[in-house]
Amino acid sequence: MWPILEESVDPTKQRTIGQPCSIDGIGLHTGEHVTLKFLPARPSYGIRFKRVDLPGQPILAVDVSKVVSTNRGTTIKEGSAQVSTVEHLLAALAGLSIDNLVIEINGPEVAIIDGSAQPFVDTLLEAGIVEQDSEREYYVVEEPISYKDEVSGTEIVALPNDKFEVTAMIDFNSPVLGKQYASLEEIDRFAEDIAAARTFVFLRELEYLFKQDLIKGGDLENAVVIVDRLIQQEELDELSKLLHKPRMMVEEEGVLNNTDMRYRNEPARHKLLDLIGDLALIGKPIKGKIVATKPGHAANVAFARILKDKYKIQRKLKGKPKYDPDIDPIMDVEGVKSMLPHRYPFLLVDKIIELADDYVVGVKNVTYQESVFQGHFPNNPIFPGVMIIEALAQTGGILALSNVEKPHEWDTLFAKIENTKFKSRVVPGDTLILKMELLSPIRRGIVHMQGTAYVGNRIVAEGELTAQIINRNKL
Repeated sequence: MWPILEESVDPTKQRTIGQPCSIDGIGLHTGEHVTLKFLPARPSYGIRFKRVDLPGQPILAVDVSKVVSTNRGTTIKEGSAQVSTVEHLLAALAGLSIDNLVIEINGPEVAIIDGSAQPFVDTLLEAGIVEQDSEREYYVVEEPISYKDEVSGTEIVALPNDKFEVTAMIDFNSPVLGKQYASLEEIDRFAEDIAAARTFVFLRELEYLFKQDLIKGGDLENAVVIVDRLIQQEELDELSKLLHKPRMMVEEEGVLNNTDMRYRNEPARHKLLDLIGDLALIGKPIKGKIVATKPGHAANVAFARILKDKYKIQRKLKGKPKYDPDIDPIMDVEGVKSMLPHRYPFLLVDKIIELADDYVVGVKNVTYQESVFQGHFPNNPIFPGVMIIEALAQTGGILALSNVEKPHEWDTLFAKIENTKFKSRVVPGDTLILKMELLSPIRRGIVHMQGTAYVGNRIVAEGELTAQIINRNKL
């Protein structure tokens, strides 16, 4: 059993719950009674549903690639098993920064309960949130990312930021709601500021939704019904029969069930809640500022797919050096020549931009003037893979020779090349970023390094290189 989380927590650590807990209720659209049981999960397990009512108890990973529907809620599916209306629960998990959890569910839809994330938050907090030993892995927004749906008018933008912030604006052209805004500047404030915001629906939509085989579990206890135009009593009576509800009466515009809004801008806060839940489908917490205008499940999920693709690239390029040509290099080409014996046309490192105890980063600007392009290939110039490996080796030689006295008296000679892959072609005009990292300490002059060559956000080649440092006078 992990210790219960205290107020002073480490935001870099993964989290799960301290003990099993459960909650039950009715599905908003299916009307089926369902029980959800939450179980602690090991580090890096992620969030997964387990359909315990189906043969084999299939498991569904929470991932945007599993989304099959965004019709009045978000539905994920894997194989023949699906779980719908996941957004409120996922928002609660994101709001509590829970990374790893097993959710056993005995039906096809998450319970709606009161239409907010508050019941899930309360249940999980009662079970206790605990830190785990593993580090959290974030998706870090590194540049502005935008999405726009021309039909709905939805716009969502992600901006670089050192923490997760989100702002939402809604405008239904409704005299009751008007334009509303909601913001969350600290994820730790989710439970207090956002979780209790309930889902809402316009009274004029109810008949349509019912005839679409939805909202079978809808009730005035789990949704705020907005009345933005007066409706004839005959129409209300017919609606009451369809929904199997007591006779409804509307005397003025406002909220049908005559309860006070929990917040002045409760609908905007709920849209923000939905957005947080849908973005949780990325599978990683976000460091960035999200600004959404008229968000909805379809747009939220579409944007989550964009962010997931960006995250995959970011993870693949984790450790990629940042090259700013406006910053003076550690070593220019003359400095490189003072360390290496290579000369034109075989000097393949133009500058060194980083040099540490265990890694080095070099730059090679590929131009059409390279002598190799005379024959490789006429009218189709491609920089040979062996030259990329040689450029990596020369870059690694800078690191190796920086550890000896009088480096100009020493050479590094290839001993072995292993696990080498060429992933993308290099052509004139490309700038090769060459990173060499020690895989083990240098012993007896043997240097074992991992080399990775980049062009932009592409890894063009990688491999393990082993060389020996040898005194030139003893060759």
